[in-house]
Amino acid sequence: MDKLRRVLSGGEENEEVGLTAQIMDGTTLSFGTRVKWFVICFAGGVLCSILGTALLFLPKAGVNLFAVFYTLGNIAAISSTCFLMGPFKQLKRMFEPTRLIATIMMLLFLVLTLCAVFWWGKRGLAIIFCILQFLAMTWYSISYIPFARDAVIKCFTSCLS
Repeated sequence: MDKLRRVLSGGEENEEVGLTAQIMDGTTLSFGTRVKWFVICFAGGVLCSILGTALLFLPKAGVNLFAVFYTLGNIAAISSTCFLMGPFKQLKRMFEPTRLIATIMMLLFLVLTLCAVFWWGKRGLAIIFCILQFLAMTWYSISYIPFARDAVIKCFTSCLS
């Protein structure tokens, strides 16, 4: 009926644009809901990382459980920001030229950690990848703070000289 009214009034729109707009309107979250889900997802990521650290000291499977839970915690923490800015804007900001290398390194170490645990069965390598994952995640995270990378670089260069 709405389509007939649009045709008769001469205001017929493209059907896809109308549908897309309807979907976008139906899936937007209020600010309060976004913040709540950000906190829930981020807290879940922190909890996974803490649980992984606690499981590290179990005999035999401890290192593997640590690597898996630590990686899942990092993935949850990264994805929590999708609730604040939206998934498309998050991906767009992740792959900006200033963060491109940090993003690629972070994602690479996330994947390599899981490969070391599940396919290669190398516990020592999984720990090394977790450490590199931490460093890449830290470098990626401080890229959102203005001049933080410059401060870190100056701090390390002054310590080395």
